[in-house]
Amino acid sequence: MLFWSPAKSHFDRLAPGVSCAAIVAIAALFLSEHYGASAMLFALLLGMAMNFLGQEGRCVAGIHFAASTILRIGVALLGLRITFSEIAALGLNTALMVVAAVVLTILFGRLFVRFTHAESRFGILTGGAVAICGASAALAIAAVLPRGEHHDRDTTFTIIGVTALSTIAMVIYPIVSTVLGFTPHQAGIFLGGTIHDVAQVVGAGYSMGKETGDTATIVKLLRVAMLLPVILVLSIMLHSGTRKEARPPLLPWFAVVFGVLVVISSLAPLPKQLLDFAGGLSRFALVVAIAAIGMRTSLRELTVLGMRPVLLMVAETLFLAALIIGMMKLLAI
Repeated sequence: MLFWSPAKSHFDRLAPGVSCAAIVAIAALFLSEHYGASAMLFALLLGMAMNFLGQEGRCVAGIHFAASTILRIGVALLGLRITFSEIAALGLNTALMVVAAVVLTILFGRLFVRFTHAESRFGILTGGAVAICGASAALAIAAVLPRGEHHDRDTTFTIIGVTALSTIAMVIYPIVSTVLGFTPHQAGIFLGGTIHDVAQVVGAGYSMGKETGDTATIVKLLRVAMLLPVILVLSIMLHSGTRKEARPPLLPWFAVVFGVLVVISSLAPLPKQLLDFAGGLSRFALVVAIAAIGMRTSLRELTVLGMRPVLLMVAETLFLAALIIGMMKLLAI
């Protein structure tokens, strides 16, 4: 009874906000299923429409929990989608190209952000989202960056921007692949190496054929795997660059779990039912987290950013596409 009472009190404090975020997530998934748009974008927009819940009242604590802890759980479970054998199947040149593209795109965002007069962390956030896996990467990177005054606003803006650009790329990049005369294998590498979100990569890849779709998916999963080293490097940099009492953990627990799950999925063949369940749980957790972030963000705050951050994300997207095309030619992939 002594243990149950504090646990029940904690549950009662979090339940209203978490329930609201979960309901918004379910609605977003329903809309996504019926209209074919991104569930994450629907969750963000619906959450922003319910912004008043995240400002004051009984829901605040639970919404904060959903935007932080549930977010980290969703990111950690992404590790089950990746195996070392899939990465090895791409070949050394392709793997090195993807790694280089991720690193250079993040550095490009970090440097180009100066022209937007935004903080350097915004360039890292947008560059990482474009370079790795769209909204999921934005959420994961935001989880380790220091919480500034506009942390939620910048995260929301990045998710909206990267989702919109990913959808545009899903339509345009298959046409670009055809115009450039790519083989199905080359087209898969280009699509998997440039489109931001996993769902759009799958949609664009399989619209061009099975070989293109399979290759695009594996290349994209390699980019997703880069989430772990990027988070670890950022954590180390932040750990060494802040006062001792304000330092974040050197190894965030969700990054450690992510890595452990990659190893487990690589060494032991797991049942498909378990992988499907974990994948669905991860997706739902991320959609719940985005709904909560939307509830913590005011639309008015986004309007003050202007066009320069939009141009930053467009520039990062074009830089990544040009980089992949150039390296494919250079490495004769």
